[in-house]
Amino acid sequence: MKVLIADDHLVVRKGLKEIVRNMDDVSVVDEAKDGREALAKIEKGGYDIVILDISMPGLSGLDVLHTMKSKNVKAQILILSVHPQEQYAIRALRLGASGYLSKDSAYEELTSAIKKISAGGRYISSDLAEKYLFGKKKDADKTPHERLSEREFQIMCMLAKGKSVTEVAHDLFISDKTVSTHRMRILEKMGMKKNADLMLYAIRNNLIE
Repeated sequence: MKVLIADDHLVVRKGLKEIVRNMDDVSVVDEAKDGREALAKIEKGGYDIVILDISMPGLSGLDVLHTMKSKNVKAQILILSVHPQEQYAIRALRLGASGYLSKDSAYEELTSAIKKISAGGRYISSDLAEKYLFGKKKDADKTPHERLSEREFQIMCMLAKGKSVTEVAHDLFISDKTVSTHRMRILEKMGMKKNADLMLYAIRNNLIE
């Protein structure tokens, strides 16, 4: 089994690599230091499992998943995140991730997660599974960011990190006009007026670091 570990923190990559190397059926463990490098390696193919940090410079884990989906690139993806599971996990699973694991429990659960995913299953906590299967909220009960589409949520997070419309367009391979249209809809849906409002909201709700 060939595994790719993508995380912008060297210490985290090395720690995860040691765990994966000790698995009996793993033959190759490769690394990527950011989303762009990860996407380039994934597109070349050959990996059975990709362990993908959700918060990386340039392209985030969700950005990589979006691009993979749009280009129909196939791979088994395990998302790692410091964010609360309910904030990102369901979106990641809808984009095609095979599992979602909190960094708090990564060292204890990583081996089990890889084994389950490699066998064709999905790895999520029991609490998250219940929310994923039965936790659909009515629109009136949703928080502002939960009312956004997957693409709108992605762009909202990028704008909240301080990226310009042009930078977002470049990262997502779409036009400035398309990003501007999404931005207008995001602000309208969330009842906000400017990017600074999005930044404050995202920080308060643990959507960005």
